Amino acid sequence: MTTRREHIEEIRKTKFSIGADGLNPLTEDLHQAIKTLSAELYAKDVHFLMELIQNAEDNEYAEGVDPSLEFVITSRDITATGAPATLLVFNNEKGFSPENIESICGIGRSTKNGNRNRGYIGEKGIGFRSVFLITAHPYVFSNGYQIRFSEDPCVHCNLGYVVPEWIDTNPNLSDIKQLYGSASALPTTTLILPLKADKVQPVKQQLSSIHRELLLFLSKIKKLSVREDNGDPSLDTVSAIEIASETNFVTRKNIDAQSYTVHLSAEESSNAVENECSYYMWKQKFAVRQECRVEKRMEVDEWVITLAFPIGEHLHRGTSSPGVYAFLPTEMVTNFPFIIQADFLLASSTETILLDNIWNKGILDCVPTAFVNAFISLVRSVEDAPVSSFHRIFKFLPVQSSSYEALNVIRESIKAKLVEENIVQENF
Repeated sequence: MTTRREHIEEIRKTKFSIGADGLNPLTEDLHQAIKTLSAELYAKDVHFLMELIQNAEDNEYAEGVDPSLEFVITSRDITATGAPATLLVFNNEKGFSPENIESICGIGRSTKNGNRNRGYIGEKGIGFRSVFLITAHPYVFSNGYQIRFSEDPCVHCNLGYVVPEWIDTNPNLSDIKQLYGSASALPTTTLILPLKADKVQPVKQQLSSIHRELLLFLSKIKKLSVREDNGDPSLDTVSAIEIASETNFVTRKNIDAQSYTVHLSAEESSNAVENECSYYMWKQKFAVRQECRVEKRMEVDEWVITLAFPIGEHLHRGTSSPGVYAFLPTEMVTNFPFIIQADFLLASSTETILLDNIWNKGILDCVPTAFVNAFISLVRSVEDAPVSSFHRIFKFLPVQSSSYEALNVIRESIKAKLVEENIVQENF
């Protein structure tokens, strides 16, 4: 049976011709292509964070395990490479399979391709490569694999980014266990990212401003935490946070839809009080219209649209809250008092959805119907309650206009449908 190390050596030999006579003349061009693509895909250095969360959501977890993801940043030079700070990522997934390893040693060869119906939310096949925006040498310790990648061209094949190198000594696992801070063994997968000097502050800033509602539409990850460990707490500058989600699975099925409640809690080091918010969730399926089919979603026959209505104050962290999710938050602020989630096609930077894309237009056309059904369900749920309860529900009406014209069309359609149902008057 092939060992993990032998597998890595086989990849280096067969895929990258390491040990063969002469260099492939195309490797330099390929190296530059990967470098350019990785840089151009992400408008901001810190998009690596969303990619790592997305990867964790797509991972497989053992039965009985509560899926969790933890980010720890430290000023310790864990890898002895002279890095001013190191980011460690701990994930209690099953661990990298040989197929996963093959995938991150290539571009566009994601094991998730064509698997949207199985719940995978990633698709680009270059997500892991985004870590090179903040580190020159990412380390992967998972399921017996202990490897490192480098953005510098390998001396043996003149190619960087995708060539794995087996690691025997550094980093020191005892240091990592100490940072993890648990009496139990390390999680199956640990990523070690020695940060580039000019990326330390941007990474700290992004970790400190992570969205509290991040877990709202993730089906696997139930706990996410961020903290800093420098030995001396007075030196910590990252605002530590732990976010947890809990779903009330008592659902009420209606039409081709279901409603349920998600409870989020967020505890920050800067605030001794735990912030909580519950969300009324409405999930409805719509048949994909033939004229809206696109190549990237050819295997998908149903759009699943979820609307989240915060019962109380949003769990804000920052000045604004995203109003559109594609499983993870985009940077689109809608001015609507509810959140729209669907399997949208995103711009390459993942910051916004493609508003002129026919797939996305088809989804957005269904949002008014989903909203009205959700709104009627909410009204019926408080029919015997005090009048004040109705006031709370009517706060979910999209009264304010949006800066996105396509969303204003949704707003007007919602208004027309509510008038038609005699729920509101035409001048609301």
